[in-house]
Amino acid sequence: MAEKITLKKDTQSIDLEIKDATVGPSVIDLKSLYPDTGYFTFDPSYSTTASCESKITYIDGVKGILEYRGYPIEQLAEKSTYLEVAYLLFNGELPSSNIALDEFRSEVKQNMTLPENMDVIFSGFGKEAHPMAMLTTAVAALSGSYHEGIDIRDKEHQKEFFFNVLGKMPILVANVFNHNQKNANVEYDESLSYSENILRLFFGWKDGYEINPILSKALDILLILHADHEQNCSTSSVRLTGSSGTNPYAAIAAGVAALWGPAHGGANEAVVRMFGEIGSKDNISKFIDKAKDKNDPFRLMGFGHRVYKNYDPRATIIRSQCHKVLESTGNDSNPMFELALKLEEIALNDDYFVKRNLYPNVDFYSGLIYKAMDIPKEMFTAMFALARTVGWATHWCEMMSNPKHRIGRPRQLYLGEKKRDYIPINDR
Repeated sequence: MAEKITLKKDTQSIDLEIKDATVGPSVIDLKSLYPDTGYFTFDPSYSTTASCESKITYIDGVKGILEYRGYPIEQLAEKSTYLEVAYLLFNGELPSSNIALDEFRSEVKQNMTLPENMDVIFSGFGKEAHPMAMLTTAVAALSGSYHEGIDIRDKEHQKEFFFNVLGKMPILVANVFNHNQKNANVEYDESLSYSENILRLFFGWKDGYEINPILSKALDILLILHADHEQNCSTSSVRLTGSSGTNPYAAIAAGVAALWGPAHGGANEAVVRMFGEIGSKDNISKFIDKAKDKNDPFRLMGFGHRVYKNYDPRATIIRSQCHKVLESTGNDSNPMFELALKLEEIALNDDYFVKRNLYPNVDFYSGLIYKAMDIPKEMFTAMFALARTVGWATHWCEMMSNPKHRIGRPRQLYLGEKKRDYIPINDR
């Protein structure tokens, strides 16, 4: 028999069922709260509300744990590849053989082409258009080509959508990246890994370009680290938008738009902008003081995390890769990178930051890596979206496969005017 918790007010009481999690916090089932009491719960930003059931990703922010389908992120980053992790997220298990993984990879590759009308979408943007504006529009535009005949409740249709969006996102991001570069078309190379092909799509049109294995490895790890992160803002946006039954590509576009914000995926771009604002190592102490001043609006971007109250496990993994990338590209002597490394050193040793768990997070290091790869800061969040697509698509498929699924409908605490009568304008 399920355990229950009793809620009492005056002479009224109600028993609420407790639902146990596999690991992590259990939840109080509140579906009968309003019908039985007339009350809603109040949880701004949903920080203590479980909005759904999921079997995909588990996070313990206090202990610094991130697991995909039960596998620790540390093991996956060290031993796996992005496409194998994509297989795991979608199927629930790691591939049982290389044949299964090759078949998965082949399905992704078969979808790495764009509808003809997409050229018009990209040509409509000016040279200064932000990449995330372009990417949001391009993903939404896919709904125009893939709308008729989609049965969002059908397993095979869900699978087709998953492989289609996973295959097309690298091509979309490459088109955004080379928006101002004509004759930059490069085809997928079967002999290369997924991450190597992304670099080739970006830079392969340049004469004499060779893929740096340290960069491709770092990119693959970044893709793994960003593949999913439970019910974050963008994933929740995909779920909430998709809950209406809308076209799945429109739901993914909602995720891309949510990711753009500097409090979410745009944080890595904000980190590099912050480096530009600080300017040099000589100014670090001044900006550290500004960050400590509660009356100063300046914030150190790339430090701390909404969920992790310990060191971000993804940052631990990518930190060593960051230093390898800087060394391999000769950027370790670049003034901006020297500034970043000095800032990192101070933050890891200053009691103010240590006591508040304001450790460098994954956004701090990912921005440095992308910058070393010659990817402009405006593209950083698009790279994040490229990685997170597999998580968004998997969550959408999981939601649509749930027979108890209903449209999302948050409630509110109304603090406006009480009922009042309309007065004609001449009598006011």
